[in-house]
Amino acid sequence: MKDIIFNNSLFQFRKKIRYDIDMTTLFTKIINGDIPSHKIAEDDTFYAFMDIRPIAPGHTLVIPKIEIDRFFDLESDVLAKYLPFSKPIAAAIEQVVPCERVGLMVAGLEVPHAHLHLVPIRTINDLSFANATPEDQNSLADLATKIRACL
Repeated sequence: MKDIIFNNSLFQFRKKIRYDIDMTTLFTKIINGDIPSHKIAEDDTFYAFMDIRPIAPGHTLVIPKIEIDRFFDLESDVLAKYLPFSKPIAAAIEQVVPCERVGLMVAGLEVPHAHLHLVPIRTINDLSFANATPEDQNSLADLATKIRACL
């Protein structure tokens, strides 16, 4: 377990996969612009972007800008802001992508950085990583533009 001080709070990082605490995650590199992404929305706390291996067209990731591995290790005030930030994005996805609703998933095993999946679904079976496939960058860019236009 590693201890770190953030906003005067003590967080303990519990890792099943061992990595250097100073190592920047893939998501932090995306936030910093070191890796390109198809951004949907951003504020001081969160960054939302298209998943490059979507479960379904419109699959969007919402990540906190603070690098915390486990979703429920986020401070309560950050957790309280997560759904209000995500709500208009989900509504925009529903306007652009034919679906019954936008499903939510917090798995947290792929990248050691807390994140919420917003996935357009028609049935519960649509919310499966078995459906994930790489998407063409032009298609992602086009879909991101359409979703942003509905925000």
